[in-house]
Amino acid sequence: MTVIRHLGCLGLAALLAGPLAAQEPMSAEEFESYVTGRTLTFGFQGAPYGVEEFRPSRRTTWQFLGEECREGRWFDRDEQICFIYDDHPGEEHCWIFWRGEAGLNARFMGEGAATELYEVRQSDRPLICPGPEVGA
Repeated sequence: MTVIRHLGCLGLAALLAGPLAAQEPMSAEEFESYVTGRTLTFGFQGAPYGVEEFRPSRRTTWQFLGEECREGRWFDRDEQICFIYDDHPGEEHCWIFWRGEAGLNARFMGEGAATELYEVRQSDRPLICPGPEVGA
């Protein structure tokens, strides 16, 4: 009985370790290679979250769905990829990115509620950003 219980614990540990092992953080070089020249749409808890265009020289444009675009840049710090946007240059938004079965996944590393995003779509087209107060 002890052997069976021990094997069961080992099996459970292997199952729990599987998802963690799959979350190996991407290096800055891997991240840059994956995202540069692409526009990625991210989801959160089954709903659309936002879109980010990644350009050369680590420049980005981010848009929460339904809001104005924000220009920024990204840089690496240890295993994190951090973003600073021009409209709030004193705020860093750091994430850990890893490759999942369907694309990129990201976990926010700041204070507050845990946020995990996942790639929903990718395109080589630029992000369309209408100016503020566009419309009739």
